[in-house]
Amino acid sequence: MRKSLLLILALACAPLWANAQIKIAKLKYNGGGDWYANKTALPNLIRFCNENLNTDLEPAEDFVEVGSPEIARYPYVYMTGHGNVVFSDQEASNLRKYLTSGGFLHIDDNYGLDKFIRLEMKKVFPELEFVELPFDHPVFKQRFNMPEGLPKVHEHDGKRPQALALIHEGKVVCFYSFESDLGNGWEDQSIHNDPETVRLAALKAGANIIEFAFSQP
Repeated sequence: MRKSLLLILALACAPLWANAQIKIAKLKYNGGGDWYANKTALPNLIRFCNENLNTDLEPAEDFVEVGSPEIARYPYVYMTGHGNVVFSDQEASNLRKYLTSGGFLHIDDNYGLDKFIRLEMKKVFPELEFVELPFDHPVFKQRFNMPEGLPKVHEHDGKRPQALALIHEGKVVCFYSFESDLGNGWEDQSIHNDPETVRLAALKAGANIIEFAFSQP
C-alpha cells in the first residue's frame, strides 16, 4: 500500500517544518514581474493533490517573499510570471539557505520569465547550471506515469516543453518547467478554455512534482 505523503513529508522534513501546518506558497519577488499570476492555479492543484495523492494540504495558497525567513515554513514554493525578476544579495542568500536546508522551488515559466530567472538563479547557485531531466527521471514516475515528460499546455515559441533542474549534492532543489505553461493548465477552465484533457495532463504533472518534492531523500 502506498504510504501517505504526509508521513513521508514528516519523516523527511521534520527539522524544517515539524511544528508547522502543511501549506504551499507562491513566491513574491521584486523587479516588476507579475509574481501573482495564475490566481486559481495553486488552489486547483492543491485540491487535485488532496483528492488523488492522499495529501492534506491547506486549501488556500500562501504568499511568501524571497528574502523572508518565513519561507522555511513551506516544503514547496511555486514561482511564476511573465516579466522581470530581481533578487538582492540578501534574497539570494536566503533562498539558497532554504533550498539547501530541504526546501523545494518550482519555477513555472508563464512566458517571458526565462531570460530573467536564469540570471537570478545564478546569484543563488553560481556553481550550478540547469540540466534537463530525462523522461525516465523519478519525477515522471510518481502517482502518474509520464513517459513523454511534461505536457504542452500553451504554445509560445514552437519549442518543446522541458523539465529543467538545479541539482545540489545529488538532490533536485529547483524544478523549472519551461515551455510547458503548467500553471495555465491548473487554472479554472473558464479562464483559458483549455480542453479538459489538457488541464488534466497539467494537473497530473503538477501532482507528480509535488509528490516528488515531498518524497525525495
